[in-house]
Amino acid sequence: MRARNLLILSILCASAFLALGVTVQAQQNPPDPPSAKSVQTEGNDRMVEGTVISTTRHTLVIRSDDNQYHLFTYAAGIVPKGTVKPGVRVRVNGTTPDEEGTQVAKSVTVIQPGSEAANSEAGPPPQVNKTSKEIERQARRWHVGGKIGTGLSPELFMFGPQVQFGPFFTPHLLFRPNVEFGFGELTDMYAVNAEAAYRFGTTFHGQWTPYFGMGPSFNFINQSASSADVSFSNFDYQTGFNIFVGAQKNRTFVEVKTALWSAQAPVFRVFVGYNF
Repeated sequence: MRARNLLILSILCASAFLALGVTVQAQQNPPDPPSAKSVQTEGNDRMVEGTVISTTRHTLVIRSDDNQYHLFTYAAGIVPKGTVKPGVRVRVNGTTPDEEGTQVAKSVTVIQPGSEAANSEAGPPPQVNKTSKEIERQARRWHVGGKIGTGLSPELFMFGPQVQFGPFFTPHLLFRPNVEFGFGELTDMYAVNAEAAYRFGTTFHGQWTPYFGMGPSFNFINQSASSADVSFSNFDYQTGFNIFVGAQKNRTFVEVKTALWSAQAPVFRVFVGYNF
């Protein structure tokens, strides 16, 4: 009995000694910290160090040392002029990637000038290049588009072209003059709208960006029960005011609009449009 107790005690002591030895070894040899040359995460920010592969007025593509490509967008003043170009080694502090892998750069620091060999490297993968071109297209100061939809009270089939300018003053404010044509059983109209839109910086449901806006509307309306041809001289002029909300994903947008102070114009309008 005594011998068995001694055996059990010896086993327990050996187990405790082995556990202590493993703990001490783990403390003496902690895991290596992540390399500063790879992507690091601190809260909602990420730091990427690597070589610039391509750059435009609004985008920057970095290849890190683990051969991963990182696409950044940036605002004016973030990227030093004339210093960030293909082949230059930089450190970028930015946000975490969105669903399309795009990050927003908060600061860009040049840590090593580029070389001729680096400048001759192949460009980014086709998907990264395509996303970069799409971001650059959306950052243009103007777009031409069109929309089609319906009006209610009175019921009209509606369509029209529009132009988008901006942003102005802030990255979110846009000027969107447009023309709407409407045709119905009793009512025909065309309207010239001088509208402004505020685009939010958030997205939802697969990169849809919400916006709202308003502006004056110069309406020309004809209401008649006759099926005879309508002349522009038969239209009555009314001034109104439009308020609208919508969401845009890439080039496609959906919009809901209401009109104030113009009783004969459709009270409620729904549009689907596309900006080139």
